[in-house]
Amino acid sequence: MAKYIVGITGASGSVYGVRVVEELLKLENEVYLVLTDNGKDVLEYELDMDFNKWIEHLRKQRGKLILCNRNDMFSSIASGSFKTDGMVIVPCSMGTLSKLSNGITDNLLIRAADVMIKEKRNLVLVPRETPLNSIHLKNMLFLSNLNVTILPPMPAFYHRPKTLDEMVNSTVGRILRSLHIENQLYHEWNGKNQ
Repeated sequence: MAKYIVGITGASGSVYGVRVVEELLKLENEVYLVLTDNGKDVLEYELDMDFNKWIEHLRKQRGKLILCNRNDMFSSIASGSFKTDGMVIVPCSMGTLSKLSNGITDNLLIRAADVMIKEKRNLVLVPRETPLNSIHLKNMLFLSNLNVTILPPMPAFYHRPKTLDEMVNSTVGRILRSLHIENQLYHEWNGKNQ
């Protein structure tokens, strides 16, 4: 069973975080979930769902869910000696991205991401902001130069999505591929006639 950390912040796009967690559990992985306070609030607002009921549902999945308190700096994911297979922050607010870029590890979410960078492990950030200003771009470039994957949720249309769900799945599939997880949510381009 592989171990993944998923962070959800207060940026718009909670559906991506929810779907990533669900897919990782469906694939029988161990998921360490960390949410900011705003991440939880935005998730409930955007998806019109009760967070605690969602967590109850997730605990019945095949994988294993560990809900981490963002203030618990004694959590296993705060240490480089705790090996994981990857981490994704989805959606990633510009505040979280900025703190990470500047080494401000004032909560477990950012500390866990900082550990991924220092241990040279796979870290994927899914920033959900538009338009991007020069500060956002500078922070993203800085992190990209540290081998952090910056994966904005930009929909692809070459597979001719018919529903919003198909568009979300395509992005979730790309996120999973960036974590080196094969899946059927994302379809590679095989040419116009295929």
